[in-house]
Amino acid sequence: MSANKPLTLVRPFLDRDTETWSYVVYDREGGSAAVVDAVLDYDAASGRTSTAGAEEIVAFVRDKNLKVEWILETHAHADHLSAAPFIREQLGGKIAIGDQICQVQKIFREVFNLEKQFLVDGSQFDHLFGDGETFQIGDLQARVIYVPGHTPADMAWQIGDALFVGDTLFMPDVGSARCDFPGGDAATLYRSVQKLLALPEDTRMFMCHDYPPSGEREHQCETTVGDQKRNNIHLHEGVSEAEFVAMRHKRDATLPMPRLIIPSIQVNIRAGQMPPAEDNGTVYLKVPINAL
Repeated sequence: MSANKPLTLVRPFLDRDTETWSYVVYDREGGSAAVVDAVLDYDAASGRTSTAGAEEIVAFVRDKNLKVEWILETHAHADHLSAAPFIREQLGGKIAIGDQICQVQKIFREVFNLEKQFLVDGSQFDHLFGDGETFQIGDLQARVIYVPGHTPADMAWQIGDALFVGDTLFMPDVGSARCDFPGGDAATLYRSVQKLLALPEDTRMFMCHDYPPSGEREHQCETTVGDQKRNNIHLHEGVSEAEFVAMRHKRDATLPMPRLIIPSIQVNIRAGQMPPAEDNGTVYLKVPINAL
């Protein structure tokens, strides 16, 4: 790669409990970096949190002497709590998400009947990015690609020659993300994916999750646009929108809700912050009955 286009360096981190991939993306040792989709450990039985996984990211960044400029979220995750505030506290940087997060906040403010002080303007985040917006991470140019469908607010981050797709796509042998969450839409996801598959075939594509077929392989995080176009079991070349929508509707009807959706959404629409403590000084997360 030419000097004008530095190679994007990517260090993945796997949270095995939620099968989530987080990333440190950087231009060079001693250079600038972004952290993508950091995970806060959460024990559902006890309600206890831990930063053990996020501390591995912090240690790597410090070892490489990197300066974190951005802490990026691909969307408001429904399967893990974000560790973005911890990363910012330890390493600096701005927490950012797509500007359509306001749609998701409006939906779930009603679902959880959140406090009147909860704002649905995205102001909990340090920065909201719009579709097509560009920004720098040191020597690396980054571009924002709006990819709704899984939720109304998903963004993919194209950073140099690397593309972080969130929950739009999984590894080719796993397929695509569900579209039955509030505000999700299978036809919209199909169109979003076509934007990603129109990128150069050698574009490296990094997953937010991997759910390996049982016993067949270890967790993986990286593929290419070309591999997805040829081999994705749900969205390879030749699959029509109508075929995909029919498959997705049938499949989604069989899927249970994610194990951590109730705590995750309440925290992640707040940019990873917990709800305000109640008058006894304790923080609580709500469980809506028969609502999801």
